Amino acid sequence: MAMVSEPGRQTPVVAETDVLVVGGGPAGQAAAVAAARAGAEVMLLERFGYLGGLASGGMVLLLDDMCGEREVSVGGLALEIIDRLERIGACVTPPKGDCFRNDAEVRDRWVRWGFEELYGKKRPKPIIYSGAFDPEGWKQVSQEMVLEAGAKLRFHSWFSRAIVEDGAVRGVVVETKSGRQAILGRVVIDATGDGDVFASAGAPGVHGSYIMTLVHRLADVDTDAAIAFERSDPAAAQQLDREVKQLLGGSWEMWWLLTPRPGVVWCNCPHIPGHDGLDPEHQTKIEIEARRRFMKVAEFVRAHYPGFQRAYILDAAPQLGVRQTRLLEGEYVVTKEDILERRTFPDVVARGRDYYTPYRSLVPKGIEGLLVAGRCYSATSEAQRISREIPPLMVMGEAAGTAAALSLESSVAPRKVDVSGLQKRLVAQGVNLGTR
Repeated sequence: MAMVSEPGRQTPVVAETDVLVVGGGPAGQAAAVAAARAGAEVMLLERFGYLGGLASGGMVLLLDDMCGEREVSVGGLALEIIDRLERIGACVTPPKGDCFRNDAEVRDRWVRWGFEELYGKKRPKPIIYSGAFDPEGWKQVSQEMVLEAGAKLRFHSWFSRAIVEDGAVRGVVVETKSGRQAILGRVVIDATGDGDVFASAGAPGVHGSYIMTLVHRLADVDTDAAIAFERSDPAAAQQLDREVKQLLGGSWEMWWLLTPRPGVVWCNCPHIPGHDGLDPEHQTKIEIEARRRFMKVAEFVRAHYPGFQRAYILDAAPQLGVRQTRLLEGEYVVTKEDILERRTFPDVVARGRDYYTPYRSLVPKGIEGLLVAGRCYSATSEAQRISREIPPLMVMGEAAGTAAALSLESSVAPRKVDVSGLQKRLVAQGVNLGTR
């Protein structure tokens, strides 16, 4: 490969802070809010002009993986954002009386919202507490949560490299329209999703891969007519469903779901496997191919699917749906068996449906001053695939932000934080660690 030599240069330090969070997705925004509420000075860096990452920009518009057996298993900021979204009419959730039921009446009410138990093996699957939200609502609510907490936002700042001195991360360099800039932090949290910071800092990790998606929405859909057709003639509906999925080339069981906006449906597809989410050539290929596929689907359903006669593509997600790239190899690596066997840990700091995340899986080996939160946390590829939903990752971010603030209060490195004290704070903040 041909190389270009770049001359040495000086990079201006434009800001210094206690806690520097890189990446404003669900985990990053939760980390920033938690650290700021704990009294730390916080700056949150985000490459785009909004918060939410794959929740808003990737339009992953379903909050699930929140329930264990007969209980809501997450808490804290993950539930707070749902409450705030509901207040502005940007989120729909099932009432508690309908949760953990699988009778026909309740399923008919909520199954088209995607509120089934995600990994349930019972048939029919029970309805569980979940949330379908609007992406613009998420952007508004998350922005105000961060600012109300006292954290500073810095948008349009693209991470370039970690600043490492004496084995510790001291800050990051970002690319901006004003050129390269340096921002220093006493504790840095990598919430980039792709593990950009820990990889740049030299922390060990692995390179994984999973299906990618260009999520999109269709508008002007008569959803009542579509649902009535599916119920009155299930054989015909299943045949049309198969034809749609052939055009998509890959989809979840239901290729369209209801949203809080009347006449607008969410399509978390097409699924395209076998590509590298860190390779711009692969990313470009998927952007092009996915758009071609769902354009064919839109044409097909207008012609054949009752309720979709006037449907059109409202929008496609501005961010490609990347599920897995780099994974940290931290002080503990969560395994598939940990999740399936519901193993808990003495240092548990986050919880999904009925799996647990130890603090050690947020702590990189050999690098100080850095914590990791979000889908790039320390787990095997197989474990990450079944533990990367938005609400549990928000709890993970809340744990990382709280730990960062606690490390500064205690004047210890993040890896040496008193975990029992951290757990007490998290429980006081409404996080469910499965210990009460």
